[in-house]
Amino acid sequence: MKIAVINFSGNVGKTLVARHLLRPRLPGAELVAVESVNAGTTDGTALKGNQFGQLQEYLQTLEHAIVDIGASNLEDLLALMHRYRNSHEDFDFFLVPTVPARKQQQDTLSTLAELHRLGVTPDRIRVVFNMVEPGADVQDAFATLFRFLEELPVAQANPACRIEVNEVFERVKTADAELTALADDPTDYKALIARATDINDKMALASRLATRRLAQGTVPELDACFAALGLMDDQRAPELVP
Repeated sequence: MKIAVINFSGNVGKTLVARHLLRPRLPGAELVAVESVNAGTTDGTALKGNQFGQLQEYLQTLEHAIVDIGASNLEDLLALMHRYRNSHEDFDFFLVPTVPARKQQQDTLSTLAELHRLGVTPDRIRVVFNMVEPGADVQDAFATLFRFLEELPVAQANPACRIEVNEVFERVKTADAELTALADDPTDYKALIARATDINDKMALASRLATRRLAQGTVPELDACFAALGLMDDQRAPELVP
């Protein structure tokens, strides 16, 4: 399975979706970053949008891939996808994260419309609702997007695919570990804190404990969001091998 994570807008959670929602649930998939500023946040391959020729050639060598396409490179990449006829067929799905802010919703509409013009069918485009306030109704928070899709049904948008506002995502931005690994961390931090003599060491350990607790509360939410995407229910989905 090969998935592109895209949006014309920045700050919608593309890297969050690629790294913390998709990669832990798609074993064996390589993470490819198409964004120079994100190159240091992944242990996968990094390219720029104007290197689409190299990207599509590299994708032919992979069975499973998650491609995180940064906003600053998306325009170049889509222009080249138009040039390389039918190259969008290299991707099984396009995931479009969005947030409630009005500008980002408008950019999301532009992204969906551009994918439609490219020839991507609605069943291959899925929306991920990010930074949802706890208890908020997704259809109310993203009313502009849902109205657009009622008039032009170019994508699938399941309100159950929601990721709520959570400080854990800021905590793990520069961390090497994914949320699933942090949630499964077996370290006895309370015992380590009790043995530590330096206050700075105690605070660092307490921070790790807090991050683990946040991760443990967030992983089930991400599991539910991933299930709501229905990627593994689609006939295009091959069997993934860890």
